[in-house]
Amino acid sequence: MKKVLYLFLIAFLVLPFEGCKKKQAPVQKPMAEKVQPAEEKQETKESEEVKKVEKEEYTYDAKGRRDPFLSLVAIPKQKPVKKKGASPIESYDISEIKLLAIAWDKEKYYALIMLPDRKSYTITEGMPLGLQDGKVVTITRDTVVIREHVKDYKGNIKPKDTVLKLHEGEEE
Repeated sequence: MKKVLYLFLIAFLVLPFEGCKKKQAPVQKPMAEKVQPAEEKQETKESEEVKKVEKEEYTYDAKGRRDPFLSLVAIPKQKPVKKKGASPIESYDISEIKLLAIAWDKEKYYALIMLPDRKSYTITEGMPLGLQDGKVVTITRDTVVIREHVKDYKGNIKPKDTVLKLHEGEEE
């Protein structure tokens, strides 16, 4: 009985695998190409050269398109337009103004600033300053604080304080 069982197992396990072997296709040897007359070979060379010459090259024209490497989220900075009839200290951005000196008397502080056109002006607290409706909020012995109302990335108008230091290298 065991022998019959072993033969039965061998028949089910081994025989199906032998039947799955692939038969190899006969090997075909490459054939030699037909010999063409010399005139036909020259014509094919000329047609190949024409095909190479006709190869089209693509050029990118960026006119009227955005730069694909710039972020879609970033909003480009726009310089505010100078106001007509404004004083010279209202015609420049605060980042372009340089603080030269601060003086004071018994009542209040005075600051001497220089504009990019190399002209100097004296300012006090409450004076308008800068392109974006800034005002001088406070003047201390070594700083001038200017408050502007600027648009954030969402378009909301928010106050922004800029501090001009008398000695730029100093840290508080």
